[in-house]
Amino acid sequence: MGITSRFDATSTAAEVAAGTDLSGTTAVVTGGSSGIGVETARALAGAGAAVTLAVRDTAAGDRTAEDIAATTGAAVRVAALDLADPASVEAFVAAWEGPLHLLVANAGVMTPPLTRTADGWELQLAVNHLGHFALATGLHGALAADGAARVVVVSSSGHASSPVLFDDPSFERRPYDPGVAYGQSKTANVLFAVEATRRWVGDGITANAVMPGGIFTNLQRHWDPQVREGMKEQFASVSKTPEQGAATSVWAATSPDLAGVGGLYLEDCHEAEVVDAVTDGLHGVVPHALDPDAARRLWELSEEMLAGSRARRGV
Repeated sequence: MGITSRFDATSTAAEVAAGTDLSGTTAVVTGGSSGIGVETARALAGAGAAVTLAVRDTAAGDRTAEDIAATTGAAVRVAALDLADPASVEAFVAAWEGPLHLLVANAGVMTPPLTRTADGWELQLAVNHLGHFALATGLHGALAADGAARVVVVSSSGHASSPVLFDDPSFERRPYDPGVAYGQSKTANVLFAVEATRRWVGDGITANAVMPGGIFTNLQRHWDPQVREGMKEQFASVSKTPEQGAATSVWAATSPDLAGVGGLYLEDCHEAEVVDAVTDGLHGVVPHALDPDAARRLWELSEEMLAGSRARRGV
């Protein structure tokens, strides 16, 4: 049995954060202006953390910051971040000052039509993994300065649909399948947590991946409307609210039981079981997402891809 808690699938982020004092800590939540990102940021800010919403749409971020201030009394900072653009990530990193205690890699895109970034990368891999990889590695110094920093990476049970396709990660030679591309990016999230912990635990930094649960938000905007409604009906009995969906992220960020512990895949506020297949569509982590060799290979590939972007831009 892995790490467990007194919380479960019905717990909310506010319930998980209750009694936690994050005064004096700083937190960055990417994609913090919609979906579970809002509730993650709200719970952390309510517990006393100085939260920065790192968002592509700063106007939406400002509205969210006002909402969080109204409900918690906490002032929340908003900063521009486009995870599909390495230059934007570099600018965010360059502007950051001081130590960073919590980095919640929450932003994501799901099953869009084939879209390529300026670097030629498939969009889901670029946003869900590479942008967050660049952000976390860029902020390594700030995370290490804290001495007990945590990185929380929002993954998905969709990871089970594909390992990382090392021979063609951006679908340049194989037909594009949006579901497979999404699965690859979510596997990459878990592998990042595995390798970041291996590399950085000596610096006092740990990383864990989380599965929020079945939540219907703007993330599914690219789905066929009929498919979306069918899925909502299918998972009606186990679907979560955004407040419940944010609970595992907040647990990963704050639980004393996870101090110094990383490289895990967490769901419903406990460590997930390793399974051969995610048969119910929601629970368990498959072995390819925890493979340390794949994790090291992905790290090296990610560094190469970002180096290529810098070379392309002449920086």
